[in-house]
Amino acid sequence: MSNFTMHTLESAPADSQPLLKNSVEAFGMLPNLHAVMAEAPTSLKSYQQLHENFLNTSFDAEEKTVVWQTINVEHNCHYCVPAHTGIAKSMGVDDQLIEALTNGTNMPNEKLQALHNTTLAVVRGRGVVDADVLDKFYAAGYSQKHLLEIVVGLAQKVMSNYVNHFADTPVDEPFKKFVK
Repeated sequence: MSNFTMHTLESAPADSQPLLKNSVEAFGMLPNLHAVMAEAPTSLKSYQQLHENFLNTSFDAEEKTVVWQTINVEHNCHYCVPAHTGIAKSMGVDDQLIEALTNGTNMPNEKLQALHNTTLAVVRGRGVVDADVLDKFYAAGYSQKHLLEIVVGLAQKVMSNYVNHFADTPVDEPFKKFVK
């Protein structure tokens, strides 16, 4: 277990307290990731802003789930994979897609497969993506706008996945049932 502090609304630095209140309002609880990030108010604020920005992309719920979970699984994030499984279910994402993402099998359609492959290529290539991957991405109906929006999701997930790795953030109670 790490020695990172799991802050509460009361123990958090003053600049983090309103941010944590926002988390409780948004999620109906204080996510453990946010409790850890509260140690550095700029970290928590940046993460919350990136989360909001990614929610406001042109991707639908399934596509957001593909981007998030592709990154979470690739980064082997013990916290975010079950958390985003629960989030995907709450967003009405089909169980077949959720299972494909967590089990590393093919997506249920070619468009989502192209999004998955491109997201994975962006992560693995650190932004250097082969032309054939991009050609398939664009042929599936995505645009340069979508490619740039993947980067927003990646920025968010790098923050959460990395923090969870070095803080060993405990999975929140509502998401423990999705731990594999």
